[in-house]
This record gives sequence, C-alpha cells and structure tokens, in this order.
Amino acid sequence: MKTIAVIDDDINIGNMLQELLSSSGYNVLRAYSGTEALLLLSSQSADLILLDLMLPGLSGEEILSKICSVPVIVISAKADVNDKVELLMSGAADYLTKPFDTNELLARIAAQLRSAGLQKGGDGRLSFHGLELMTETRTVMVNGEKIHLTKTEFAILKQLMKNPHQVITKSQLLDLISEDTADCLDENSLKVHISNMRKKLRETGGMDYIESVWGIGFKMRDL
Repeated sequence: MKTIAVIDDDINIGNMLQELLSSSGYNVLRAYSGTEALLLLSSQSADLILLDLMLPGLSGEEILSKICSVPVIVISAKADVNDKVELLMSGAADYLTKPFDTNELLARIAAQLRSAGLQKGGDGRLSFHGLELMTETRTVMVNGEKIHLTKTEFAILKQLMKNPHQVITKSQLLDLISEDTADCLDENSLKVHISNMRKKLRETGGMDYIESVWGIGFKMRDL
C-alpha cells in the first residue's frame, strides 16, 4: 500500500483528502504545520506528498526546498502562472490549484506514483532513457555498455535519477551526496564533477543526459 503525506493546516480539507485517499486504497499521514511536517517526514516515509503553501511555522516553499527524494504535488489557492513555474522549477512534481476536482487529483497522484515506480526498480535499479544505475553493485550502463564513474560522480547521478523530472539545487545535492562521499565540498567542485560525468555519459550514449537549470541546480534532461 502506497503512503501519501497530507500537509495542510485546513482541517476540513485535510479530512476530505484523508477520506478520499483512504477510500482509494492509500495509507495517509497528516501534518498541520511546516515544523510538524519535517518531524513527520524525518520519522516516517511517504511515497508522495500533497503540500499546501500557506502553513503556520515553516511555509510550504520552505518545506519543498528540504524534500528531494519524494514526489511533491503542491495544492494551493495561488493561481498565478509565475507562482506555478517557480514551484515546479524549485522541485515540485506537479501543481494543482484550489478548488480542485478530486478525480483529477487522484489521476495526478497515480501518474506521479507510476512514474516513480518506473524509474526505480525493486532490485535497486534506476532507469532513464537507456541509462541504468544499479545502486547495490554501483554499476552504470548506457545502452547496455558499462561506463566508469568515480564515487562522487556515481553519488551525484544517483540523486538526480531518483527524481529525474525535478530540479535539485546545488546546496541540496551537496547535502545529499555527503552521505556517500566527502570528495565534494562546495559548488565549484560540484560543477567540475558534473561536467566530467556529463562528458562520460555523452561520449558513450551520444546525448547529454543532465540539464543545468541556470541559477538553481541540475536535473535529468527531458529527452
């Protein structure tokens, strides 16, 4: 059973979402503030997050900046296109404006979970357009051909492939890869490692798999 975290301070909306999701076969976690959301997500895992922006304590935008490995659908009354673009560029997987149709929400949730399932295999394998990364054996294949990546390059690619359609900021990447390697301590070093890795992938696969998002960070390129 997939678990969805509902982060919304509106009790009525939260209750409605919990009833909708539970009746659709999902396990539901609840948080009513930004601070509570961080505590919840640090102790329990979710497969997807529904995130409101207007939260007491930490805002939804602040919460979003701290989430990297779980798809996030923002649900907000903000309807301005610039707000949507900024949030999607900051890492949100999708954006739904209040009021919303429940059937549309369920369809978007299913699409995000399906996409996440396709990208991550149960055997620790991440796949993206002919690019495969095996986390257990630390192996990377491009169109069936094995390529050699350094420990740091592997750590960076693993984080990008976990959520290939989301932009990961430079600071987030540095924090995430610190668990696997201590050989990348600042943004300049990060850029060098990514440049070297992109060259290796391009030489073997014939295309650029990684996209630089100016002023923000990096993501897997939409091919």
